[in-house]
Amino acid sequence: MHLSSSFRNPTMLRSDRPLSNDDIARVAPSIFAEEAHDSRSERYLYIPTIDVLDALRAEGFEPFMACQTRVRNEEKREHTKHMLRLRHANTIMDKEANEIILLNSHDGTSSYQMMAGMFRFVCANGLVIGDCSIDQKVRHSGKGDVISDVIEGAYEVLNQFDSVNDHRESMKQIKLRPEQQEAFATAALSYRYEPKDGPAPVTARQLLSARRVEDFDNDLWTTFNRIQENSLKGGLRGRNKVGRRATTRAVGGIDQDVKLNRALWVLAQEMRGHLTTA
Repeated sequence: MHLSSSFRNPTMLRSDRPLSNDDIARVAPSIFAEEAHDSRSERYLYIPTIDVLDALRAEGFEPFMACQTRVRNEEKREHTKHMLRLRHANTIMDKEANEIILLNSHDGTSSYQMMAGMFRFVCANGLVIGDCSIDQKVRHSGKGDVISDVIEGAYEVLNQFDSVNDHRESMKQIKLRPEQQEAFATAALSYRYEPKDGPAPVTARQLLSARRVEDFDNDLWTTFNRIQENSLKGGLRGRNKVGRRATTRAVGGIDQDVKLNRALWVLAQEMRGHLTTA
């Protein structure tokens, strides 16, 4: 059993065994909000995350990661945006595990969303994958009990994994030349760092650097994971805008994490499509 939470980000917890409610409550109390924040109107549809989680657990899904956004206003700490990553009990624990990502809030900062993800055990990479058009989104407006729809949505997300797994295996078979890897990393830099803000603090080659022996392969899947890990986890030495030595920071915000993860997946998919038809 292993529990890990970053000192820099005490609002996030990841584990190699299912998280209990007590585990989750320590880092993401907003998941247990019993009602919407006082700032919400009567038209706001309160979708209790804990009820959704309990229903998903009954269907065999278990949470392995939980986090919530940091807030300056402590009054919103119990209702702010939060995220859970869940795996199904029948998931084969091989090198990668398919995950469902649940995103919600009780203060209006986020709609209810459910999307596909994947966890890579060797590097603890949490990916956001799949076609965003298949994501389940429920707005906090209207009436009715949405729990049954949420469960149905979970299986709709799971249905994407057959095609996602096929794409992953296809990526593993595609070998990239050095210039193709660098082109991928250069494009990724533009997603991670705004070009209008000046030069990126690190180079494309640094994004391609491997952190472990398993990541030295030059196939598209491994290259994608190296770039994803270096882009999101930071820790690379470079230079800031004024030329001083600096170390890149990890992506900490939920929105930025999901957006960058999804952009890198789309980029990898586009490269896969181009190379398989070339």
